[in-house]
Amino acid sequence: MSDALASLARGEVFQPLRTIVRPPDARGLLGLMPAYRNGEQGAFGLKAICVFPGNPVMGKDAHQGMVILFSQETGEPLALMNASEITAIRTAAVSAVATRLLAREDAEQLGIIGAGVQARTHLVALACVREIKRARIACRNREHAEQLVREMREKVPFPIEAVGSNEEAVRDADVVVTATSSQQPVIDRNWVSAGAHINAIGTHSPQSREIDTSTMAAARIFTDRRESLLNEAGDYVLAAQEGAVTPENVVAEIGELVIGTKQGRSSASEITLFKSLGLAIEDVVSAEYLFRKATAENVGTWVDF
Repeated sequence: MSDALASLARGEVFQPLRTIVRPPDARGLLGLMPAYRNGEQGAFGLKAICVFPGNPVMGKDAHQGMVILFSQETGEPLALMNASEITAIRTAAVSAVATRLLAREDAEQLGIIGAGVQARTHLVALACVREIKRARIACRNREHAEQLVREMREKVPFPIEAVGSNEEAVRDADVVVTATSSQQPVIDRNWVSAGAHINAIGTHSPQSREIDTSTMAAARIFTDRRESLLNEAGDYVLAAQEGAVTPENVVAEIGELVIGTKQGRSSASEITLFKSLGLAIEDVVSAEYLFRKATAENVGTWVDF
């Protein structure tokens, strides 16, 4: 994902804004996310994904769909992949890139709001970039948080605890992850410690947000793509409508930090916030990598198309 974001920052990617099909009477929405990357490992790709917020109560991922990979040489379809798995892994990997670049080096306390698929992958991914000593999980349904603890306690090298409120998860945390489908803020500026880093990943529409206006105004804001942030991120859009932030508050894209054209954290006490939109190029690069790996190892189901 670091490579994908660097390609975006260098202008090697063509990616329009996602198209959202949101029928007023439907239980979910359909998102169409195309992208192209040139170069030796380039490809065309499309993620077609349905987001159904009610799925987790049925034991299903809220994200259901496919990633289709096409040859950049001939346009031939190369692979059809499970978008739920790719989305789960690449989103956490992007947060890990942002955390590696923005969190304090001594960050060790992790707070997560949400207990779904993304909470699980973020526990694993963030442990790859910081020496986490403890994680606290909060969820509207306490049982879901406790289930996550039971499931993940043997998969990470640090203790995990289910807590009773979002405030308990966020207070004194060095790294915070918001991974919910909430329409309204799930954190409060008064809970956020000086020097904390926040990965805000759960919302992706201009009408919904996880981060309150005061936190947006207080933080140095980073994102995966400015155009997507300004058009799609309710965390930013709603705070901007209230006059609390402007485009000048967006310090950099993560890819700009990767290639060294912009700087990240400037002090140990500042709050940094990465607003993740989830980009088509992240899916295409993941799919291209997986396709090369599957080809080399001769795995998957091969079809004469």
